[in-house]
Amino acid sequence: MAQVRFFAAAEEAVGSPQLTVDAATLAALTAALRDDHPKLAEILPRCSVLVDGARVDDSWPLGGDAVVDVLPPFAGG
Repeated sequence: MAQVRFFAAAEEAVGSPQLTVDAATLAALTAALRDDHPKLAEILPRCSVLVDGARVDDSWPLGGDAVVDVLPPFAGG
């Protein structure tokens, strides 16, 4: 079970700052998130998705202690 943390617009789309998701790979996790949260599906393609603080391929296997961060684009000065 991966811990998925959502920030900014992603958190608003899901309605929670964090969820636990059972998925074998990052691709399976993002597919489950799109299916379960239609509002997130709209912005997910523009988000950075990090596993344990690093960008990884969609085929990356998720261990039981994985932390996945979903970060929408940020604007700032």
